[in-house]
Amino acid sequence: MQLTITRTETLKPKPDDSNLGFGTIFTDHMFNLDYAPDKGWYDPRIEPYAPLAMDPATMVLHYGQGVFEGLKAYRTASGRIQLFRPRDNFQRLNRSCRILCMPEADEDFALRALKELLTLEKDWVPRASGTSLYVRPTIVATDPFLGVRASHTYRFFIILSPVGAYYAEGFNPVKIWVTQDHVRAVPGGVGEAKTPGNYAASLLAAQKAHDAGYTQVLWLDGIERQYVEEVGSMNIFFVIDDELITPALNGSILQGITRDTVLQLAKSWNLKTTERKIGIDEVVQAHASGKLQEVFGSGTAAVISPVGEIKYGAHVLSIGAGQVGPLAQRLFQAITDIQYGKTEDPMGWIEPVI
Repeated sequence: MQLTITRTETLKPKPDDSNLGFGTIFTDHMFNLDYAPDKGWYDPRIEPYAPLAMDPATMVLHYGQGVFEGLKAYRTASGRIQLFRPRDNFQRLNRSCRILCMPEADEDFALRALKELLTLEKDWVPRASGTSLYVRPTIVATDPFLGVRASHTYRFFIILSPVGAYYAEGFNPVKIWVTQDHVRAVPGGVGEAKTPGNYAASLLAAQKAHDAGYTQVLWLDGIERQYVEEVGSMNIFFVIDDELITPALNGSILQGITRDTVLQLAKSWNLKTTERKIGIDEVVQAHASGKLQEVFGSGTAAVISPVGEIKYGAHVLSIGAGQVGPLAQRLFQAITDIQYGKTEDPMGWIEPVI
């Protein structure tokens, strides 16, 4: 496919790097690509950022057939721009497509198109410490049709947003609330796909958590309501008696790329790591016995998010006396040093852009 580029005639003012939020400002250009059964994916183009024109009957609006990804572009001290494990993101995008009965994208072409877009928008990659350019690839169903079937046509687009820290707390322990009344997903459903409906399903419990003074929800399994699964926007890790434990992927947990990064680094450091079912009662008991040493989440947006408190019913577990744990600190430093080019990449995770 031949990628065409149409430049905007009016550039937006660049935001102040020291005052960036998350996901509120968007760059001058975007990538678009269309799909039809008789053409496959066609007409790849980079063009000025603009609203999508949709018929009111567009299927994504009624039946939720959509998938997306999230990754970041980083500026190094030398001014280079690079990506972290982008091929894994496009592979996961295609896994989500398979689950949602959508056509898969060409991963190599998607990465090439993203690099072209980033090269055009290079001045939007912020320079301040801890900032980055967030990348949101998305595929949505576009048939104008009211009926329950897979769409025949689709739009693949990529938009970019300069961002600062995901949490207002920064790299400080957050408080999470275990919901006992709501479930996010069950094996055999779409829980392991990165699809908008999963996030919509999490909003009510998240609002209740916020109202109670907590930053995120910790979800339990949807069948027994006993086994820990993930946090609202992160995978979850526990350090119990010097063992790093995270819930095993079971079909209802998102296969986090940062989760895999944590596991690979921990194993390379010869730490004991385990992927298995872990019950919330086991976490409570480990806290009571003094064996629960650290809890932290992992995800693209926050990288590593230390957890300082967990509320589960009448139990309020205080972890680490409000301080960031040593493993969370080590992982955060190791991952961000690789992402920003401050240290060598021992795993081949970095993809240079320019």
